[in-house]
Amino acid sequence: MKFMKLGSKPDSFQTDGDNIRYVATELATDVVVNVGDVKFYCHKFPLLSKSARLQKLVATSNDEIGDEIHIQDIPGGPAAFEICAKFCYGMTVTLNAYNVVEARCAAEYLEMYETVEKGNLIYKIDVFLNSSIFRSWKDSITVLQTTKSLLAWSEKLKVISRSLDSIASKASIDTSLVEWSYNYNRKKLPSENGNSLQWNGVRKQQTVPKDWWVEDLCELHIDLYKRVITTIKAKGRVSGDVIGEAVNAYALRRLPGFSKGLIPNNDIIKYRSMVETIVWLLPSEKGTVSCSFLLRLLRAAILSDCGEMERNELTRRISQQLPEATVTDLLIRAPAGEATIYDVGIVHNLVEEFMTHISQTDPSKKEFNEGSRSPKFGADASKLLVAKLIDGYLAEIAGDPNLPLSKFVNLAEHIDSISRPSHDGLYRAIDMYLKDHPGISKSERKRICRLMDCKKLSAEACMHAVQNERLPLRVVVQVLFFEQVRATTSSGSSTPDLPGSVRALFSRGSHESSRSTTTNTEEDWDSVPTAEDIKALKGELGTLRLGSDGSRNDSTKNDVERAAASRMKGLEMSKIFSKLLSSKERNGEIRSTDTSESP
Repeated sequence: MKFMKLGSKPDSFQTDGDNIRYVATELATDVVVNVGDVKFYCHKFPLLSKSARLQKLVATSNDEIGDEIHIQDIPGGPAAFEICAKFCYGMTVTLNAYNVVEARCAAEYLEMYETVEKGNLIYKIDVFLNSSIFRSWKDSITVLQTTKSLLAWSEKLKVISRSLDSIASKASIDTSLVEWSYNYNRKKLPSENGNSLQWNGVRKQQTVPKDWWVEDLCELHIDLYKRVITTIKAKGRVSGDVIGEAVNAYALRRLPGFSKGLIPNNDIIKYRSMVETIVWLLPSEKGTVSCSFLLRLLRAAILSDCGEMERNELTRRISQQLPEATVTDLLIRAPAGEATIYDVGIVHNLVEEFMTHISQTDPSKKEFNEGSRSPKFGADASKLLVAKLIDGYLAEIAGDPNLPLSKFVNLAEHIDSISRPSHDGLYRAIDMYLKDHPGISKSERKRICRLMDCKKLSAEACMHAVQNERLPLRVVVQVLFFEQVRATTSSGSSTPDLPGSVRALFSRGSHESSRSTTTNTEEDWDSVPTAEDIKALKGELGTLRLGSDGSRNDSTKNDVERAAASRMKGLEMSKIFSKLLSSKERNGEIRSTDTSESP
């Protein structure tokens, strides 16, 4: 830290209690200066010889006992006045980054100009500031911090603007010109202490990262930090990525509970102001901060009840980077008083905004600019990533017993237009919802299962679905049928003949619903299968898989034999379907009910 010593005489100021300061000399004091609740017993000549303001105050004093003056509004208070008084006496006084601002403001208040006496205090302090303080990185930051209690005077004397320019200029210089001594939060490396020998005795030049200054500025108050970042941006020599890193670091350091999604209860207004300022400071370039950070910031904005403008801005930014997000990032707790655990509405808005954004994006254009720290996705890849993300999110929130079916379905339908190769993730989410909501009606069970395309389930998912007692019989049969179609297609055979009611079922597809000619048959398809049904379907699936494996392993079987075997499997499949229907009719299981529970 830089410092400057003024004067050469020993310090003669003495203390008598907490509120009295006096100069211990042979000459009696002849003036009393009241600064706040502290009395200074001094001599007129040294004070008046350097302060025009004290000259005026003494001249207008009407005290009959003696000259006693009052200066209650001097910036810096008694401590700053004492520095100025010692300078007037020629006593030794040390100025540094911590006290130079209050000394400069007090000198201005006392009018210690060059016109009063050459080499006065104002001149000496300005020389010290320009030649030492503002040439030092850490001293510039310290001086800026000390202006907080003297904002009006510091603005008037341009101390703040000069500090801002000093900090911004140093943060904007080429990193090859930066010395590590600029950064006072970093521990020195062994090589910098002379403890590490380099090759041929030559010290290796250390590489300075572009964000070397980020952590140092986190100590600033939010208002001063805002002005520093704004000044750095205005110079235009620091990339948006580094600005984004700076804002990220500041939020993690200065927002209590930010990384955990918590906010303090003691000063919500201050917290809200900080969040709004951080949102305002975000770089305009896309991808300069991570989607995870933006989602944490959105969570903080919601919890601290920030304005609509800040929330909308964060929603817009997040939607453009939604492919980067993780399921954990999206798990934002619902506000107090809500029945659900998580705020599904926020995710719904993000997906809606994403779909709007992606529809306006050129498919051949990458989502993020070159040089961005975020990954670059095309429109199709972005949609697939978001679809996978929402499938995982739905699986996480499906366990909420208070989650309405409408919220689950509406969110899933928002990504229904995205053509993705696999529906395994969606099936998992649906299965978890059915498991944790066993009391939903047949129509609701049918509605949620309609989201899934059985043709896009993997072999493992099909095996699980056929044995799943929570799925309607319609879905189980569809899964088994499409598994059979897959097997016959791979062997080059045609699709097996099926009963008319079954063909009608598949002609509607897994995404549509219409009434069949027989009401009982329609309700039967929507019912939950019995243990006997599951056993029969499991046996059929095992037969199909065994037959399929055998056809792949037997390289000597000719095309005619494979087609015949496939045809036989198709006929057996038809018999199983017919048996299922007739069995249910005989047992009186086809009935019109609103609810159905898993066995």
